[in-house]
Amino acid sequence: MSIKIGEILVKQGLLKPEQLSAALDEQKKNGGKLTADIIRLGLLKENQILRAMEKHYQVPGVEVSTFEIDASVIALIKKEICERQGLIPLQKAGQTLVVAFSDPSNVMVREDLRFLTKMKIQPVVGTETAIQSSIDKYYGGSISMKQMDTAGLEVLDEEFEFANSSAAEIIDQSGAGDEAPIVKFVNAVLADAMRKRVSDIHFEPYEKRYRVRFRIDGNLVEATAPPAGTAAAIASRIKIMSKLDIAEKRRPQDGRLKVRTTKGKEMDFRVSVLPCIWGEKIVLRLLDKSNLQLDMTKLGFEEDDLKIFKSNINLPQGMVLITGPTGSGKTNTIYSALSDLNRTDTNISTAEDPVEFNLEGINQVQMNSDIGLTFSTALKTFLRQDPDVVLVGEIRDYETAEIAFKAASTGHLVVSTLHTNDAPSTIVRLTEMGVAPYIITSTVNLVVAQRLVGRICENCKTPIEVPPQTLINLGVAPADVKDYSLFKGRGCSNCNNTGIKGRTAIFELMSMSEKMKEAILKGASTGQLRYLSREQGMRTLRRSALLKLRRGMTTIEEVLNASVKDV
Repeated sequence: MSIKIGEILVKQGLLKPEQLSAALDEQKKNGGKLTADIIRLGLLKENQILRAMEKHYQVPGVEVSTFEIDASVIALIKKEICERQGLIPLQKAGQTLVVAFSDPSNVMVREDLRFLTKMKIQPVVGTETAIQSSIDKYYGGSISMKQMDTAGLEVLDEEFEFANSSAAEIIDQSGAGDEAPIVKFVNAVLADAMRKRVSDIHFEPYEKRYRVRFRIDGNLVEATAPPAGTAAAIASRIKIMSKLDIAEKRRPQDGRLKVRTTKGKEMDFRVSVLPCIWGEKIVLRLLDKSNLQLDMTKLGFEEDDLKIFKSNINLPQGMVLITGPTGSGKTNTIYSALSDLNRTDTNISTAEDPVEFNLEGINQVQMNSDIGLTFSTALKTFLRQDPDVVLVGEIRDYETAEIAFKAASTGHLVVSTLHTNDAPSTIVRLTEMGVAPYIITSTVNLVVAQRLVGRICENCKTPIEVPPQTLINLGVAPADVKDYSLFKGRGCSNCNNTGIKGRTAIFELMSMSEKMKEAILKGASTGQLRYLSREQGMRTLRRSALLKLRRGMTTIEEVLNASVKDV
């Protein structure tokens, strides 16, 4: 089917032969659908592929992802048939069943369906990626035996040491080492997650089922249906890969593992195991260095904000604080700043918990509270290591804050993070922690708050109309409403039917002007600091998000989720 659709696209002049070759090479690397690789490479959009198929087969084309399929229709054809033949039933009218085919020219399949369903088959054509996406949605995602057999993962530095023989029997069910079904299944899940650029994998046991979910672009989607009764075996397998204690099932555990694909790509996973009432929930965070954006111009900064940020991280001393909740992109911003500062004449030391990415030329230290290696003890040692730039992964307590501020006031640039909702509230958090206002005003150069907003999928992007009052309620000035052209993703196989593909950051930068310092010394509240910073030109998170909305990059829902209305 892949070669056939490729030939159709070349024959109709939509693809050049060399473009098809590039897409086929990409398909060989990741083992996915050719049409998905054509879309991902930006060669064509899904609707262009659909129109080409419609023209070639002379059969009506449908956007399968837009259909809400009734459960009674799904029950008419087994999932195995749908996956094997690349089809899905869409709707029935009387004794006619409308079925979407990726290859409607196969008359034998249509006859088989007519015999199985006892209904007349009305064929329509859909793209193979859209059909597979709908199969996963309505039948429940699963990993095929072919995917399990061809996952092609190698666990690096794995030591198969079992606490007892029963554990070995659980993992090696087939007696064939790495060929065991559980080993294959876990490898296939990890390989599938790497292929789909997932940020987290959730393995979740419940009373009557076990599910696996992927977090893609901030959204959790159900990914696969594991074999029944394998929760304990899956947990044990992941623990062994992560060098954790498989006999310990009552306490939380944390670990790491690294895998390499047959194509040579390596991936680090951070592993967290949490005992729940029905077994152990395991979450794997994918640490993909290839996704790490070290170019600050591509993080999402507005041009004027980027100039402010760059000028502050290049100061010889003082502190730059980057704030936001977990998953707001702080790590990416910090590493891009360190990468910009990473020069031969600069000594950079970092205290991190955990070290997520290894950066050449930077001295990174992993925290270990079990042996007393904490942020505060690491910082004390850093000050005897002749540093120019110091990164403190997070200021969590007064002791860490005290040493960090001491470093910032004695000729070092300190970069650190705090978990606060916006830039002004960071100052109040520090004072509550016990840091004196005069210390804050003399050392803090810049506070950056940030969030992530989803980008509209370019493949299914479509214009929408909203009442002007909706934009006004968001904070848009009535006179500016006419400048907003709004869009939304309809949902397609390219974006897992979410309408969102990828994310970008929005920022709020609060500089320490003389007026701001005076206000802090007088004990100003968060509201007063916010009002003053806006008066002095700070672009709030909401304003930053509205700029992305105005340019057609994101949606109203993303603006609402990622920012608080200006007050």
